[in-house]
Amino acid sequence: MAFLKIKRRLSNAVSVPIILVSVLLAIVVTYCAINIASAGMQKECIQVTNTHVWANESQAVVATVIKNVGENDVVINELDIESAADEVTISLPFAEDTYYWRATEEVTDELEYHYWDNATKLTGAYVQLDVQGSDRMFQRASTGLILPSGGTLVVYIRDPDSISTDDIGTPVSVTVYTLQAEYMEETNVQAGW
Repeated sequence: MAFLKIKRRLSNAVSVPIILVSVLLAIVVTYCAINIASAGMQKECIQVTNTHVWANESQAVVATVIKNVGENDVVINELDIESAADEVTISLPFAEDTYYWRATEEVTDELEYHYWDNATKLTGAYVQLDVQGSDRMFQRASTGLILPSGGTLVVYIRDPDSISTDDIGTPVSVTVYTLQAEYMEETNVQAGW
C-alpha cells in the first residue's frame, strides 16, 4: 500500500506551458474556422436611393433606384412598402404593376411621377417611361430580380394597396429583401399630378 501514498504531480514549470499551448491551439482553431466560414459567405451590399411615393385620387406610384455596390450578384426576392397605417408586401411573384429597367448608366436625376392609365400604359410585358430625359423600356417583374455586381435597377410600382391621398405628407418605407439582408429607405408621400 505504500504506492498509494506516493503523490506525484507535474511541476509548475511543466504544467503552465501545457495549459498555454492548449489555449493557444483552441484560439487558432477557432480563428481558422471563422475565416473558412466567412470566406464561404457571399458579401452583398445594396443601396436603395432616390425613392419617391406619389398619390392622387386615382392612383399611387412608388419609384426607387436599387444599386448593387457589393462584390457578388444578388437576387431581390421581395419589396415591402409600408406606410404608418398599413403594410403592403409585394413579393414573388411580383405584383402585376411592378416594372423595372436595368440601367446601363448612373442614375443621377430624380425619378419622375408617371400617370398610368390602365388602358394604355399597363398592358403587356413592357412599359416605356422617361428616366433622365430619355424613354426607357421597363419590363414587368415576374420572378426574383437578379442584380449583378455593379448593376442598377429602376423600379416603378403602380397602386400599392396601402397608399392613398390620406397618406400625403406621412413617412413611408420601401424595403428591399435579398437572401441575406434587407435594405430600407424612407420618404414622405407626395401629391402626384
